[in-house]
Amino acid sequence: MAPILGYWNIRGLAQPIRLLLEYTGTEFEDKYYVCGPAPDYDKSCWFDVKYKLGLDFPNLPYYIDGNTKVTQSNAIMRYIARKHDMCGKNEEERWRVDLLENHAMDFRNGFVRLCYMEFNDRKQQYLDTLPATIKLFSNFLGNRKWFAGENISFVDFIIYELLDEHLQLDPDCLKDANNIKEFMKRFEELPKIKAYMASDSQPQAGVHPRTPLMHFLLRHHLSKRVRE
Repeated sequence: MAPILGYWNIRGLAQPIRLLLEYTGTEFEDKYYVCGPAPDYDKSCWFDVKYKLGLDFPNLPYYIDGNTKVTQSNAIMRYIARKHDMCGKNEEERWRVDLLENHAMDFRNGFVRLCYMEFNDRKQQYLDTLPATIKLFSNFLGNRKWFAGENISFVDFIIYELLDEHLQLDPDCLKDANNIKEFMKRFEELPKIKAYMASDSQPQAGVHPRTPLMHFLLRHHLSKRVRE
């Protein structure tokens, strides 16, 4: 039986996992949980089964691979990456992976707070601080091919998705980070990633559920995005 990845029918925390599974050629079931219509956005599709799946810490996303049942997005990423030697090939790459994994989560948490808390009021303040944040990522990447070094690792999938979300918020956010723009293009040109992005397999409901940002993305048809 193919592994099962369970999550809402959005990109969110599961999209880097989907990208990693596609890249590694892993056949899997992409199990979507779909909220009900407005105004209640009923989530019983998930809560009715949350404690019936045998998960140690029931949550979304989850990944069920035979008898192995993993929750927490980074734990899932590492579980898959270890199978394909994508956690760093040497000590320098490994500590860079560890560092970026955690810093990327801080970056994501700030973005999620924006999406869920007074988006219109906080958007400009967030955008004002974004260039300094992007510069840190650009400096960390330097002239390397991938963020850990010469070898692609699971953190490249995490940071790609985060940066792509930010490009949808501000298409010019990478204008002073040519090395990151090259990284994004290099990632999108990976054959299996390119095929996935051109397919109908991606979730249709945007980045984050039921937020002003999600509605912005849907209005601009950006839940599935491939740059020219």
